[in-house]
Amino acid sequence: MSKGFWRLGLVLLAFLGLSVLLAPAATAHVQIVAFGPADGSRLSAAPAQVDVRLSENVGVQQGSLRVFDTRGTQVDDGRVFQPGDESALVAVRLRPGLGDGSYLVNYAFVSEDSHPVRGAFAFVVGEGPLLSASGAVAASTGTDAAVDATFTVFKWGSFLGMAALGGLVFVLWCRPAGRTDPRVRKVLLTSAAMVAVSGAAALVLQGPYSTGQGLSGIFSLSSLETTLSLPHGKLLVLRLVAVAALAVLIRRLLVPLDSLTERARFRYENLAMVTGFLVLLSFSASGHAVSDSVPFFTITADLAHLGAMAIWLGGLVQITLCLRRSGSDEELRQALARFSPLAAVSVGVIAASGVYLGLRIVPSFSALWTTTYGVLLLLKLSGFVVLLALANLGRIAVRRRMTAGGVATATRMRVTVATEVGIATVVLLLAAILSTTAP
Repeated sequence: MSKGFWRLGLVLLAFLGLSVLLAPAATAHVQIVAFGPADGSRLSAAPAQVDVRLSENVGVQQGSLRVFDTRGTQVDDGRVFQPGDESALVAVRLRPGLGDGSYLVNYAFVSEDSHPVRGAFAFVVGEGPLLSASGAVAASTGTDAAVDATFTVFKWGSFLGMAALGGLVFVLWCRPAGRTDPRVRKVLLTSAAMVAVSGAAALVLQGPYSTGQGLSGIFSLSSLETTLSLPHGKLLVLRLVAVAALAVLIRRLLVPLDSLTERARFRYENLAMVTGFLVLLSFSASGHAVSDSVPFFTITADLAHLGAMAIWLGGLVQITLCLRRSGSDEELRQALARFSPLAAVSVGVIAASGVYLGLRIVPSFSALWTTTYGVLLLLKLSGFVVLLALANLGRIAVRRRMTAGGVATATRMRVTVATEVGIATVVLLLAAILSTTAP
């Protein structure tokens, strides 16, 4: 690999460090500091507006405050704004002429890690009973089951696509002959399409996911506008642009080596590294890692975690293609010999970064079995341990094939690698569910 490649990597690392160090500290989820009017208060006249004071500035998120009367009719003007100079205070104006009665306020804000924070509070104007915050109207603040399931499925698709895209490293570093293999091109371009489609789906689903609307909410232009105004929405747009550029570079790189000049090849490889880095950053900077009080280390660890995972699992997908191909056994031996140390380093990085992220995100050791997030994390860790055991069997099979060869060893390798890919798919599903679950 060229010296310029490594210099560019150092520049990217330095840029990431500066950008994250200069970023303001964040908390795991935005907290509600105060309500106006206070929850359960009884007023002599209807207020002009309803406001909520937050623990941090989340910006103006349209649809984040909605006020209902006892009939379920929305009685606000629908425009959320920041009154005065206090950035952490958001409000919505009430319609004039409201009479006596109970009113319920639903709030739904999105934290920096893209998780919604929802709830309700109530107040009474004049005489009458207080509307319970657990009533039917308040139930509309919960995430719609269909939206939640769809959101998780597309998140899973984005992880699968990102992991398979890591196979480009295997092709460029371990198996140069794969540049002319049409199946390699098809798998990598399909993976890029999966990341793009999943990112576009996340853009339209984030609105109803945050506000508790049904699938019909994906057609709301105001929800999409709100999503695009948030850091999470901007990162999704960055992902779409970066993965589109990466797809173009894949087409440029997967050609016979003698059809590219050395300078052109290095340029395309460096650009592929930059775009791949941006795709990974769009995941790390919008997930749980960004919610840490010192986000530089958690985002860096998450980038390393995702990158190493993509290199390892993407390599496994490419090995599966190699094993299903009737070709030169020497080519496979060379590819496996180059991939083996790369895979070992990737596994080490996955384990080390995973331990660090777990210590930073999980509040206590007991939370591993007393919370939904902790149980899911344990299941993911169990899947990772099984993958390591299978990888060890694959390593033994590789050694035997490189020394003795034989049909039996090749068959065992096919079964082992195919099983690894299958388990990795389940582990990525658990990762997708984890990413949509609040720690």
